[in-house]
Amino acid sequence: MAKSKRTLTGENNKDAVVTAVEEENDLDEEYSPEKRAELQSFYESSMKNYKEGEIIAGIIVSITEDSFLVDIGFKSEGFVNRNEFPGKGAELKVGDEVQVFLDKTEDNDGQVVLSKEKANRIKMWNKVEHVFESGELVEGTVISKAKGGLTVDIGLKAFLPGSQIDLKPIRDMDRIIGQKFRMKVIKMDKKRNNIVLSRRVILEEQRNIEKKDTLATIEEGKTVEGVVKNITDYGVFVDLGGIDGLLHITDMSWGRVNHPSELFSLGDKIKVLILKYDKEKERVSLGHKQITEDPWINISEKYSVESKIRGKVVCITDYGAFVEIEQGIEGLVHISEMSWSRHIRHPSKLVAIGDTVEAVILSLDKDKKRISLGMKQIEPNPWDNIEEKYPDGAVVEGRVKNVTDFGAFVELEEGIDGLIHISDMHWTKKINHPSEIVKKRETVKTVVLKVDRDSQRLSLGIKQLTPDPWEKLVKKYTIGMDVKCKVCKATNYGAFVELEEDIEGLIHISQLTTKKITNVESFMPVGKEVTARVIKIDAADRKIALSIKAFEQNLDASQIEESQELNEMETSFAESKEESRQSEDKSTGEEKKTNKNEKK
Repeated sequence: MAKSKRTLTGENNKDAVVTAVEEENDLDEEYSPEKRAELQSFYESSMKNYKEGEIIAGIIVSITEDSFLVDIGFKSEGFVNRNEFPGKGAELKVGDEVQVFLDKTEDNDGQVVLSKEKANRIKMWNKVEHVFESGELVEGTVISKAKGGLTVDIGLKAFLPGSQIDLKPIRDMDRIIGQKFRMKVIKMDKKRNNIVLSRRVILEEQRNIEKKDTLATIEEGKTVEGVVKNITDYGVFVDLGGIDGLLHITDMSWGRVNHPSELFSLGDKIKVLILKYDKEKERVSLGHKQITEDPWINISEKYSVESKIRGKVVCITDYGAFVEIEQGIEGLVHISEMSWSRHIRHPSKLVAIGDTVEAVILSLDKDKKRISLGMKQIEPNPWDNIEEKYPDGAVVEGRVKNVTDFGAFVELEEGIDGLIHISDMHWTKKINHPSEIVKKRETVKTVVLKVDRDSQRLSLGIKQLTPDPWEKLVKKYTIGMDVKCKVCKATNYGAFVELEEDIEGLIHISQLTTKKITNVESFMPVGKEVTARVIKIDAADRKIALSIKAFEQNLDASQIEESQELNEMETSFAESKEESRQSEDKSTGEEKKTNKNEKK
């Protein structure tokens, strides 16, 4: 015979059952087996008819450290682990009603097996099934990342695909872990324990409603408020309410904008002006700077030519630097207007982005929105009094800055350079390259030959430091004099000979011998020593003509046949002079090119 239940529920029928069982135990010996079977049947029929797999309401009758003892009105109570309750059921007390799942009516120990966790799962699945069929929304919390999406707690673990999180792809899913969202169940499979959610369908529905309302009120010229949705190199997309508009970088500010992120961040609420609206394509062009006045409108009232300004360098190019005078107002300092005297190869050598500089307005074009600025005009032009400071004939000293094929540049003071042309380095010595006379970075003395203030050019000379030796040579060498000399160069028209150090003369091919010569170089090799007679001196061109034939035949200049030989000699002198002129012209051209490059 079964023992009596220890716990009473307060229900009348259960009290009756307990009383009957107690009486049956007390009077056990007074009843026959048939009677006892009848009483047992009465007891069992009085118990609630529960089936395994049902959710049942029970009463907490006892609480331990690890579990709750729950009476479901069955022949015995069941234990439920406290871990199955939120917060381990800390708020529960004896007498509270709880929903539990009847897992087994009886285990090996004769105990009812109950589960709170399974009850919750069944109830949640029922709820999920309901919202899925009805199209209602469910709220859940993102708990972790999963392959291809997120895991969401809605009472059950559900999957939120990455494509269904938002209207646009979410690159950083970590930032939304822990957030709560309202979502729609778009797929479920109870057998596979699979629930798929979507937040995007809700957002799309909301966006379509907002879009319809926005399109009904949108119009060009209207100022509206929107939220920065996306930032690109060329502009930002602004959510106007269901429809996006493009705010191009050129319409953000009257001032210079290198990148939209300098002005805006994602999520910013901004006011914009609708510049253009294409109803068919549903495209909206926006402007931000247009909601403020164009600073160029009253530019003439603020600034004038020759006035001084202060500004910040905002951009550097190969040809100059742009200076921001105020927001939306920029001026260009051309590289040629940066310094009076310094040869600047690139603006970055003088200024850097962010530098505050002073400048003078050189020109202002309101219509083209252009301002030309000059930095050098802040300081006096050192070339204004250059003629007083460096008069012709003055002996000056400077440092060799650069050596070229045609001469050497000498810095007399910062920004003031002069050129020593190769022809002004030595009176008589034939120079192949200026480096034979001067070296870079050495200090040299020179004579000022010519100052051109307008072109900012200053010509210098070294040979002018000493007297012209030709004044003595014309006295030393006279027509008819015989001299010993050495061949230093052979040409097709004659041979150049060295009379003394750095002094050369020409023996024309007609004056080499009485014989016919086809190759001067073979007849007069370099280094050959000969004796010749001076037959002509040209002091202006610094040339001496000699004749071996006249020496050998003991002829004077008057005895030389003029008709042919002297004409040929004049031609040779002209050729020699033309060679020198071409060489000098080439050097002058290279000089101008070098000066131009240095000014850059």
